[in-house]
Amino acid sequence: MADWWECNQVLEYLSKKGYSRTEATLRMESANQDTDGRPISTRVEESGGVKYGKAFDLFRNWIEGNLEIYKPDLRRLLWPVFVYSFLDLVSDFYPREAKTFFNNFREIFETEHENDLRGFQAIALPEHVSTNEIAKIYQGQRYRATLSQIAFFNLIQFLESKEKEGGAVIVGILQTRLNVVTVERTAEDQFSLARLLERAKHKEDFPAEDEGIPGHNPGSAKLDGSAGSAVLTKLKLGHITLDAESRQDVLGDLEDEDKANPPAIGQQSLVDAWGQRIKREESEEVPGRTELPPRPPPLARDVAMEVQRVKENRDRLKISSRTGGVGPGMNVVLYTFHNTNDGITCLDFSGDYLLVAAGTDLHYIRVWSLDGSPLPGPPQANGQETRPSASHRLIGHSGPVYAVSFAPATASSDKQHITKAKYLLSSSADATVRLWSLEAWSCLVVYKGHDGPVWDVTWGPFGHYFLTGSHDRTARLWSTDRVDYLRLFVGHDRDVDHVCFHPNSAYVFTGSCDKMVRMWLVTNGYPVRMFTGHTGNITALACSPNGKILASADDAGTIILWDLAPGKLLRRMRGHGKGGIWSLTWSVESAVLVSGGADGTVRVWDVELPNDASGQGKIGGEGAAGQKVDGAAQVANVSGGGSKKKAKEVVVTSDQISAFPTKKSPIYKTMFTQQNLVLAGGAYLP
Repeated sequence: MADWWECNQVLEYLSKKGYSRTEATLRMESANQDTDGRPISTRVEESGGVKYGKAFDLFRNWIEGNLEIYKPDLRRLLWPVFVYSFLDLVSDFYPREAKTFFNNFREIFETEHENDLRGFQAIALPEHVSTNEIAKIYQGQRYRATLSQIAFFNLIQFLESKEKEGGAVIVGILQTRLNVVTVERTAEDQFSLARLLERAKHKEDFPAEDEGIPGHNPGSAKLDGSAGSAVLTKLKLGHITLDAESRQDVLGDLEDEDKANPPAIGQQSLVDAWGQRIKREESEEVPGRTELPPRPPPLARDVAMEVQRVKENRDRLKISSRTGGVGPGMNVVLYTFHNTNDGITCLDFSGDYLLVAAGTDLHYIRVWSLDGSPLPGPPQANGQETRPSASHRLIGHSGPVYAVSFAPATASSDKQHITKAKYLLSSSADATVRLWSLEAWSCLVVYKGHDGPVWDVTWGPFGHYFLTGSHDRTARLWSTDRVDYLRLFVGHDRDVDHVCFHPNSAYVFTGSCDKMVRMWLVTNGYPVRMFTGHTGNITALACSPNGKILASADDAGTIILWDLAPGKLLRRMRGHGKGGIWSLTWSVESAVLVSGGADGTVRVWDVELPNDASGQGKIGGEGAAGQKVDGAAQVANVSGGGSKKKAKEVVVTSDQISAFPTKKSPIYKTMFTQQNLVLAGGAYLP
């Protein structure tokens, strides 16, 4: 009221003195005020909490009235605008307007964002925004969205033309809360004119591959019209059981083994252990035969390997319950390679625990026996045996060898050793993959198809098939009996650095330096999951033996666990120094994870989830509650040098059970045996 009275006094003074032009200007400027001197809102963005509802309604109506080819992409902006409008209303203490806004528009998103809406429903006060787990995820990071340049320019032009009607509100949200990435329209990608028309015709409205908050409900991977809808593809993660004939063979061999070596008092018989395992596998939802790649008929070797697995599984060191970060006590057998001159690029242990292979930057592979016994040489042309040697070199690649992988094998108690490792795969910078015989110590097949260095190669869980990842941004599925690849997996923006199989061989995983992990269906090559959340390049992948969890690691020293069925992040684990985590391996029960990397440590992690763990998990950052600082882990300075400066402390999450530091040996490979013993290999770099 005082301001209004003072304004009138000034106007009277100007009128008496004859300053008519100044008086007119002041009257014009002061006209937009109420009787108390407060400005009267003439624009929607100045009208309190109501502005968000009006702005969102304006935005939605414009999108629905737009050209059909742009609707699918523009509709992807409605969800983040809805979320941040609602959170702003609550934060600015407009509870009534927030509730009205939420109820008016929630129905649009119930199909795709049901879980998040359920979480937002409990938010009514500003303090709820800072404590609600889902709200904190959206508040803490920008929402990523991708638009074609034409659609984006069309959007901005409309919002600027409707600035007073609510456009400024939407622009403010886009600027402060979203990371809108514009892409050029090309003939091949999803923003091509033909693709946009096709999507509009079929009314597809699926999320982009990298849309949303990194690591939070990544949703389905990039799908097209033939691959399905935006709803997450249901996965069948159960184990594959043997056919009836092979089961009878395994059962007969187990009965013979029980008779020859009766179980000790209190020990379960092999037949009973086998029966329990079969019942457990039959209770799981498994892919049908048509959903799996064809497998060759089982041989006597396959039956013998299954029998050996049952024996090892029964006699293993059992890790069956949550450790709570205290135990179990783990021992690691480390094989250290000396005088390598930093020439070793990769390592692998055979499944029978008898051999280790190392790829080098000098274009060859060297194979040793783990127990130091001499290896038999290749047979000569005259039939005479070659003198055994401590190791064998496999020569054939014309570039550095980046990955080696032994074919599936198991330990054997018989003298014939029919289950021993017989084959080795290697990939190289020469863009080829080679299959080697470990009996003839020679190359059997050269597989060509990649256009660039092949960074990784791995066998399928049942042999016969193998998977590769390359600089050409593709992963490829191969079979040993064909020189051409069977399946091509395309979708990464950069090199495919690491690959692995799901235990039932129905799915494969790829990791890239585009910081994304993708899951693919083997039979048709379609993507079924995409996981975003890493801040560094992917350096290792490993799927749990139970087939439910994927572990991925990056060169920033972070391990992330993903729940495959809902496609959500379970937890982040930190402890390794930077430089890369190069190997991951799971215990038989999928309760413990072991990692090794460039910081020269082997670390053991408790990954057993508590019964009340939520499906989405919590993301812990550095310095969060329950974390500790690992000083001992920095004993080894892998980079060398004589500096005596104190090593930088590394934040370690409470999931870590123990750490095994080496002097100066980066760890290239870690491996859990079927009896839950841990093998690790590294090269000493003085």
